[in-house]
Amino acid sequence: MKSLLKIVLLGFSLCLIWQSAVYFLALPHYLLPSPMDVGNKVTERSDLLWLHAKVTCLEILLGLLLGLILGLISALLLALSKWLRSLLLPLLVISQAIPVFAIAPLLVVWFGYGMASKIAMTILIIYFPVTAACYDGLRNTPKAWLELAQTMQISPWSMLFKVRLPAALPSLASGLRIAVSIAPIGAVVGEWVGSSQGLGYLMLHANARMQVDLMFAALLVLLVVTLCLYFIVDKLLNLWLPWASHLR
Repeated sequence: MKSLLKIVLLGFSLCLIWQSAVYFLALPHYLLPSPMDVGNKVTERSDLLWLHAKVTCLEILLGLLLGLILGLISALLLALSKWLRSLLLPLLVISQAIPVFAIAPLLVVWFGYGMASKIAMTILIIYFPVTAACYDGLRNTPKAWLELAQTMQISPWSMLFKVRLPAALPSLASGLRIAVSIAPIGAVVGEWVGSSQGLGYLMLHANARMQVDLMFAALLVLLVVTLCLYFIVDKLLNLWLPWASHLR
């Protein structure tokens, strides 16, 4: 509740500064619309914004789900075998060395203008934080836990799934929080490169027509979606991993 109140107060303060800047600097509407103009556009075009927001939300959710699964599997493989680690770690680094804007057109060519290319873009942008966070947790299992498991003579697979993976869950949760924050970037960038629907497409379309208030309205909706998704995931993680809250 306190976090929500802080966000509301921060948002109100930013809107007040924004409105004051537009008024006192006499900025033209096509350069920077006022918060009131943006709010009116949200109300007037709520049906259009909702139509495109549904598409972007679906792309983000599917990308998060598939990216989480792929990142978790990759982290387990990295922790399981030195040979796999020597093979996969360079690929993991290379995946982040390539700018997302550079590979987005290729994804559109490979997967088409539909939802698949945007989901692939979302997976690509969250893959590294999820994999890196989970792998870091797997290789930093408390030494006492490992010694106790070795004393009980459990198998390597049991060691991985019953000892190391539970110990890595707080780190994985941190990676997931980061992934939720940046996943909309992947979806929107994919929509900018090539699409016929989604909030990214709507922003690009509005910008081309000099409908700056509509572009800001779409951006506002995307901001609200991202904040809601983050706080929902954060709340669920706190419920599922209550022992990890003191590590944050």
